[in-house]
Amino acid sequence: MVNRVKTATVVGIDAYEVSVETDVVNSLPGMAIVGLPDASVNEARDRVKSAIKNSGYTFPSRKIVVNLAPADLKKIGTSFDLPIAIGILTEEEVLNSEQVKDYAFIGELSLDGTIREVNGVLPLVLGLKEAGIKNVIVPQINAKEAALNGVVNVFGANHLVDVVNHFVQEKLPQMNLDIEKYLTEHIKQDYSFDFKDVKGQHKAKRALEIAAAGGHNILMIGTPGSGKTLMAKCFASILPPLELEEALELTKIYSVCGLLSSDEPLMMHRPFRAIHHTASANGIIGGGSTPKPGEITLANRGVLFMDEMVEFPRNVLEVLRQPLEDGEIVISRAKHSIKYPAKFMLLGAMNPCPCGYLGDKEKHCSCSEFQISRYLSKLSGPLLDRIDIQIDVPRLTSSELLASNSEEETSAAIRQRVINARKIQTKRYQDENILTNSELNAELIKKYCKLDGKSQELMKVAIVKFGLSGRRYDRILKLARTIADLDGSQNIEQTHVMQALQYKMFNPEEYRG
Repeated sequence: MVNRVKTATVVGIDAYEVSVETDVVNSLPGMAIVGLPDASVNEARDRVKSAIKNSGYTFPSRKIVVNLAPADLKKIGTSFDLPIAIGILTEEEVLNSEQVKDYAFIGELSLDGTIREVNGVLPLVLGLKEAGIKNVIVPQINAKEAALNGVVNVFGANHLVDVVNHFVQEKLPQMNLDIEKYLTEHIKQDYSFDFKDVKGQHKAKRALEIAAAGGHNILMIGTPGSGKTLMAKCFASILPPLELEEALELTKIYSVCGLLSSDEPLMMHRPFRAIHHTASANGIIGGGSTPKPGEITLANRGVLFMDEMVEFPRNVLEVLRQPLEDGEIVISRAKHSIKYPAKFMLLGAMNPCPCGYLGDKEKHCSCSEFQISRYLSKLSGPLLDRIDIQIDVPRLTSSELLASNSEEETSAAIRQRVINARKIQTKRYQDENILTNSELNAELIKKYCKLDGKSQELMKVAIVKFGLSGRRYDRILKLARTIADLDGSQNIEQTHVMQALQYKMFNPEEYRG
């Protein structure tokens, strides 16, 4: 008789139900696993056999055939150990199929029967929820994470014996977690860097505030020592808290990558991923023979910081163009393609030339025209066109350096304004399936970024003077919408458009002048 046990497998960051079919046939002892398993799934044969024997149960002395259906879906990971073991124990009549038919099982087995933690538990359970599964047994260490699904009953187990006893003796305790209450109670607002420690640079701080409020990309250009890196580190302290939807999406990503802490099963803060300029294109966008999320996906709903941006190879910078535009990345392979979310804010910092002093009032630039041209050529026009805010960060004056830090505004005060602006956007776009102004498409821009007569006249002049592209024009409108939200204004006014135009494209000629 063929027994069926439910589990799931992850593809990208989404999961699909898998039926583990087990049959014992009269043949030489052994185990065959079919259904497109990878090496880690095939190795389950030895782990499951030892785990069953060392847990005090009898292992069949005939051939066991295990089919992972659907057979055309690649099965990856060690989470199939427990459902395979349950299927075999059902064949041996330690359990019966009626007992386990309403359950799904996830977990890796040690040789002694201990159930070890696995990656991707939250997306696995969410996939089972979509399939209509009501109960799931997972490793005890993953139980909190699994309970974030809010619907499926979750039971955590430490040993294979505990799982069997759940059906024949004493039930395992159910894990319950109020996700909204958990998110509210456990969020922390302790940051190592605060804008109160950044002297001067008020224009740059304002630009960072606008970027945080609307989810815009930003590039800071300035001389060495002007505070670009410090302000970038402070940027995390003014980001708004995660919405529940964002927290769950981010938790799925980090769970699949094995980066989720068992003590904190839910991602609490927006990620801030600072990458070195030696990072490869695959490391940034994701990939590999078995595709894994890259840095842009790990920075989803947060920040990807690229210090010394022009030091990155041009081909690495160019791969950012499509995800910056679409908010997702598709990794294509011969047999399949995987889509990962990539709604991140790009935060870049760079010097205006190789020596760093082009346009500086105190120190002369020693670079030749050729050196400057080659240095800046890594930033293509299409890439710059996708960066909403491009801000000059000049050298601090002597008065700014000598000023007291007590005169500077704290990150907490800036953050509150950002949160207020985000609340306005959340309410405005509640029926549009977006969260921030930066996500507005052409149709929504027409709907939510309408200009009055004076603002339209101003934009006409700007289009001619600055040679604005269609994409750049749309991004200025989105910036103006964010500035209006920070001011608490329902409509975009001329002053908001004027502020948005300050953050026009970086032009090296202005530094030479």
